[in-house]
Amino acid sequence: MQEARTFMEKEIVMAQHALDLIVEYVVKYGLQALYGLLILFIGIKIGGWVERSVEKLCVKKHMDLTLAKFLAAGVKIVIVAFAGLITLEKFGITISPIIAAVSATIFGASFALQAPLSNYAAGLSIILTRPFTIGNTVTIQEYSGVVEEVKLPYTVLSTPSGERITIPNKHIVGEVLINSREVKMTETVVGISYGDDPERAIRIIQGVLAKFPAVLKTPGPQVGILEFGDSSINIQVRYWAPTKELVDLLHSVNLEIHKAFKAQSVTIPFPQRDVHIIGADSGAQSAVRV
Repeated sequence: MQEARTFMEKEIVMAQHALDLIVEYVVKYGLQALYGLLILFIGIKIGGWVERSVEKLCVKKHMDLTLAKFLAAGVKIVIVAFAGLITLEKFGITISPIIAAVSATIFGASFALQAPLSNYAAGLSIILTRPFTIGNTVTIQEYSGVVEEVKLPYTVLSTPSGERITIPNKHIVGEVLINSREVKMTETVVGISYGDDPERAIRIIQGVLAKFPAVLKTPGPQVGILEFGDSSINIQVRYWAPTKELVDLLHSVNLEIHKAFKAQSVTIPFPQRDVHIIGADSGAQSAVRV
């Protein structure tokens, strides 16, 4: 019984001591802590307002959208981080050791995170040098698509078929890159019979292309004889159009060319072969066209 009473007395003393420490901390730092939280709240609000203002100003100055977002976000981070440091000081926390510890941690982690960090460095290079922007059509190695997002670690492309391609930025910087802006060239080949006039067929195709507003006038379509095939004169049709509309446009153009040829009596031949059959006994020869 005596031991239990002694234990309870110790617990009460410890609780009283803890309470005294809390009261002392509240008395000493309570008002400062309240000021610190208020400063942090104001810093977050000001950071958000400055971020929006910087982004609007950059867009107004016709700056690239990706770069504008990056600069605006960077300004917000600096403001909020500064407010956070002031808040820590108000709580009675010395920030110098924290800064030293964070710096040492970052230095040590940089060796283990060398590969991921190289993506961030490459992303920063892309944002600053702007070899492409959001909405451009690019080809990087064997991948091609419209740029949807440019982040520090990666870039996202979308294809006309709805696929999303995520490319780490370290595989973009230093590689051969083709940028055709918002458009891309497509081509198709259509054959006409040797009995038809190729100049007339070319004019018909040019007339079909002129009906589609999505087909660019500059650079204009290119229509001409590609080659002389076994069964047809092959005409190549090349034109530029917005990348996101390219697949549907190609299908529509091909259908209209077929309709126009049929209406103008231009023949699209099928492959033909002359097969000569020699009789085994008589040596007679006959020809069959297939």
